[in-house]
Amino acid sequence: MATTSSSFSIIFGLFLILGVAVSQSEARAFFVFGDSLVDSGNNNYLATTARADSPPYGIDYPTRRATGQQIGSSESPLPYLSPELTGQRLLVGANFASAGIGILNDTGIQFVNIIRIGQQLDYFRQYQRRVSGLIGEASTQRLVNQALVLMTLGGNDFVNNYYLVPNSARSRQYSIQDYVPYLISEYRKILINLYNLGARRVIVTGTGPLGCVPAELAQRSRNGECAPDLQQAAALFNPQLTQMLQGLNSELGGNVFIAANTRQMAISFITDPQRYGFITSKVACCGQGPYNGLGLCTPLSNLCPNRDVYAFWDPFHPSEKANKIIAQQILTGSSQYMTPMNLSTILAMDSQT
Repeated sequence: MATTSSSFSIIFGLFLILGVAVSQSEARAFFVFGDSLVDSGNNNYLATTARADSPPYGIDYPTRRATGQQIGSSESPLPYLSPELTGQRLLVGANFASAGIGILNDTGIQFVNIIRIGQQLDYFRQYQRRVSGLIGEASTQRLVNQALVLMTLGGNDFVNNYYLVPNSARSRQYSIQDYVPYLISEYRKILINLYNLGARRVIVTGTGPLGCVPAELAQRSRNGECAPDLQQAAALFNPQLTQMLQGLNSELGGNVFIAANTRQMAISFITDPQRYGFITSKVACCGQGPYNGLGLCTPLSNLCPNRDVYAFWDPFHPSEKANKIIAQQILTGSSQYMTPMNLSTILAMDSQT
């Protein structure tokens, strides 16, 4: 979400579950857009600090290399900038996400060289031209229309923009009550552009409990309590996002956009970590300072011996086990988590058409 691209991203768990879910039906392409919560390696090809391709990232991969590639199966979508994304591999889909970006173009400017969402959509256009050269325009349109799309944006617009520094430019321009509707209106434009590019099944995740991540506990908390200003931001943003998606679906006459309430999913294991097998939801596995929440995760950081008992891998990103919990809720969660339906229902409906 924020300072580095997470090797343990939502897509790790989602790919594993999708592999099982779609194996019983016709395979479909998978496209991913957004920030570091779903960046599987694009930023590794860029000259930017917003990347995570050095140890100990990737410590639990078979290769122990933090490429972010081949997550879950050998046929998972590669980062779009990967030189391996050619030929038949293009038909599996692609990951366009880039750590540090937000809904707004001025979000993450400190990272300089990142793939902002407008550029991600431009790459999606380029992708379609490349695939058309392989299978023709009509088949490419079918591939895109039938694909599953994951979009994850918003967290950085708070953490790395509005609340980045005291009296930030955006916080002087907007109260938080006005900033959130502004973000939602800009996000709506992005999603309409995505629809116009052919996306017809799009899972849109909300922000997590922004004030509860170890980085914010280290900087803003005295007794381990979640930072109230960031929690307020998430509490405002997520319902308005769901409402906007429902409005778009009404206009389009179908359930194109599916809202995933990842804040609600994550707050469950943050408030009661032991229930989910974690020993802590406050201390990051990898980091330094209070709650291991300061700076970057590097070879010199404190590193926990058992990643499965920590809810957070680094100061900002959930652990692999935590993300599998989130992915399972995306697949089978109730209306408390997924609106208007969960992913298994989508797959079942689409298999009948």
